[in-house]
Amino acid sequence: MTDTTTLLVGPFNRVEGDLEVRLEVTDGCVSAAYANSPLFRGFEMILQGKGAMDALTITPRICGICSISQSMAAAHALADLAGATPAPEGAKVAQLLHLVENVSDHLMHFNLFFMPDFARPIYSDRKWFQRAVTRFTALKGGALKRATEARAQLMHIVGLLGGKWPHTLAIQPGGVTYAPTARDKVRIGADLAAFRSYLEEAVFGAPIEAFVELAQIEQLSAWSTGDLALFLSISDDLSLDASGVGAGRYLSFGAYPLPSGPLFQRGVLVDGVAGRLDQRDIVEEIPSSWMLGADAHPLQGMTTPDEDMREDAYSWCKAPRLGGVPYETGALARQAIDGHPLAVALACEGSVRARVVGRLLELARSQIEMERLLASINVHEPFMRHVNLPREGVGVGMVEAARGALGHWIKVENGLISSYQIIAPTTWNFSPRDRHGVPGPLEAALVGAPVRAGEDTPVSVQHIVRSFDPCMVCTVH
Repeated sequence: MTDTTTLLVGPFNRVEGDLEVRLEVTDGCVSAAYANSPLFRGFEMILQGKGAMDALTITPRICGICSISQSMAAAHALADLAGATPAPEGAKVAQLLHLVENVSDHLMHFNLFFMPDFARPIYSDRKWFQRAVTRFTALKGGALKRATEARAQLMHIVGLLGGKWPHTLAIQPGGVTYAPTARDKVRIGADLAAFRSYLEEAVFGAPIEAFVELAQIEQLSAWSTGDLALFLSISDDLSLDASGVGAGRYLSFGAYPLPSGPLFQRGVLVDGVAGRLDQRDIVEEIPSSWMLGADAHPLQGMTTPDEDMREDAYSWCKAPRLGGVPYETGALARQAIDGHPLAVALACEGSVRARVVGRLLELARSQIEMERLLASINVHEPFMRHVNLPREGVGVGMVEAARGALGHWIKVENGLISSYQIIAPTTWNFSPRDRHGVPGPLEAALVGAPVRAGEDTPVSVQHIVRSFDPCMVCTVH
């Protein structure tokens, strides 16, 4: 005879925004999960009736963590609306800004959001516990102090090129507003060199190229230096390689698009097999959402909240689907779709360990790409083109935020925004059930998580949730 109980978990600490998860627990394991984004914000409604260029001011305010990602998506949507492309050197500067923000996000997730869980007393009997306490205790750990210092220096680049962070207006459809000088390149190079030193001393304990060259999980398991090695020891002990396993479907919109193509490729990966991605196959489904209207592609859909909050729904989040099925997105997806062999192997594993290591792999690869991108910038070329926006038309801006695929869809009529729809990474990952009752990626990954008797917030559930690095304030606009 089975014993099923219901457990309501939330709010979660060290998660950006509000999150609530209802768990059905059967015989000590999660048998079903229902993720609720309980805060409706309405940015898509705010944009209606505004001038098209207002999107560059309004959308970055969706989030104080990934505001450059929102700026990039808005700028690309407006450029698409105009049938224009940014100045090549301006595109490089914009992508450097975007890389710095995403790298900073990965760094904070590992050090401030994810790893402090292992310094909790519940793990006091583990052989790695004292090392975790020394490195990752909230407000006291040595890793946290060093990481915040390294991040602060890296963000000097955003101050120089973007004027401020968050909510910079430096990124425009035609390029960027600031043209860096040769002296600026030297200063940025010094900041990148300092950040490389930090990564190699603290995070990896070795040259980042040595980590990037890993091709197999067996090679990863043998890594013995830096905070990465501590995480791998914890993962082995807690079997995080078998925790939070997803459905094996991943998508990426392609990260850091340049005239020569994106630095990290666009596409899908299903059970280790790569494929093409067509944004026309995206549909936002609403049967489990407190929304009115019908399932639709973002260019045909609207955001109309159901103020009565009907009983057969349980989240303000819509359920985006590609070709009718849910997809996971994030750093692991990006790196696997780009074809990195270790990432492909980890994507097939699809676990908590896989997501965390995928993020660290991207941290290392992004450092190399930032250095290459800086070296390629020609300070003698223009960084901005004039772009005329039409009074009628549609545009699509698709980029990769730290947490995954971010899309902006704009429709303009009589010179004003008539519709502006946004699908954020956490909208994909924390989506509710769709029309066929299929759970979203987090909901599916939570099934099988162990729940101890008397646990109000099961640690296994927290590890799985944080492995996705949710940004709930971006989820519902």
